[in-house]
Amino acid sequence: MESARIIAGVTRIVRDVGIAEELAQDALVAALEQWPASGIPDRPGAWLMATARHRAVDLVRRRETYARKLAEVGRALEDVPPPAEPAEPDDIDDDLLRLVFTACHPVLSTDARIALTLRLVGGLTTQEIARAYLAPEPTVAQRVVRAKRTLARAGVPFEVPYGADRAQRLASVLEVIYLIFNEGYAATAGDDLLRPALCEDALRLARQLAALMPDEPEVYGLAALLEFQASRTATRTGPDGAPVLLADQNRARWNRLLIRRGADALQRAGSGPYALQAAIAGCHAAAVRYEDTDWTAIATLYGRLVLLLPSPVVELNRAVAVSMADGPAAALPLVDALAAEPALRSYHLLPSVRGDLLERLGRAAEARAEFERAASLTRNTRERELLLGRAAALLSP
Repeated sequence: MESARIIAGVTRIVRDVGIAEELAQDALVAALEQWPASGIPDRPGAWLMATARHRAVDLVRRRETYARKLAEVGRALEDVPPPAEPAEPDDIDDDLLRLVFTACHPVLSTDARIALTLRLVGGLTTQEIARAYLAPEPTVAQRVVRAKRTLARAGVPFEVPYGADRAQRLASVLEVIYLIFNEGYAATAGDDLLRPALCEDALRLARQLAALMPDEPEVYGLAALLEFQASRTATRTGPDGAPVLLADQNRARWNRLLIRRGADALQRAGSGPYALQAAIAGCHAAAVRYEDTDWTAIATLYGRLVLLLPSPVVELNRAVAVSMADGPAAALPLVDALAAEPALRSYHLLPSVRGDLLERLGRAAEARAEFERAASLTRNTRERELLLGRAAALLSP
């Protein structure tokens, strides 16, 4: 629970997230050794922070190569011991924010940013990250190690950037949290459709970021989107783990608290891409029955979204909304126009959507072929079973 704050506080001193993580772990080991005899302190988090900072200062003093840095940081490190507990909550929050921006620095690959964020900010172990992403543990461990080395070699400052650089870095931070949630919400591979722990981690990070950056509307846009999406998690699979389509979900089981939190966050969001996606999710949340969904409003919102975020995936989602608002015949040309998009060549949802439209138009044989093609493209076992089931249902009697 205290890991991210300790790493953030120590990184301010040593300016290296890898070393800071090691010192934080040393402090935890010291607690395991000392607390059974001395008892748990009244403020264990403050004890851990102070211990880690003491060790950080000792490390800086021991290294001659840090002499110049000591002078820059100030004589206080040489003559005055660190405080017994964090001085101000705002200082801790500032350090946490710096840690988030450091872990999500664009100098790292997307996979490295995700792994490092889950490790340092989310507090997940390497084993937990590997299990969540169905990756070998040594691969994830190397990814985290290389990420820390890359940050050190690039001399990435431990700071919250400003101006144009801040906008670029914030976009990277939001993308990482969004990708973590999406992998939990609709797993790209494996035997399970959902990985709830990843959804929970991403939602916690989004809430934390909103608390740290209350003046950034798009942060609230992302938080609202994840709250709305998370509200439906419990109904997206049946007792056997099979996917349950949106039209068949029991809306009485949607989490009303998360929906209210999403609506509150949406009030503070602007009109950026995440805010628009949150508004779309809010339309679904507002519909008591599937039949009450305002598909015209959703199609309009997707139209606005594609102007801000030109993407064939967004266009495909807009086509789905158009099919619900104006009928499958109006949407089929939009989907067919996306067939040549290189980015969608192996995207299983393109033939899946096309199969759905063809089925609604009564073109069963063509729809069956599309569902079978979609099943061959997905790497998720549950989705494959669903698609093959839809294909089988269209076999001639």
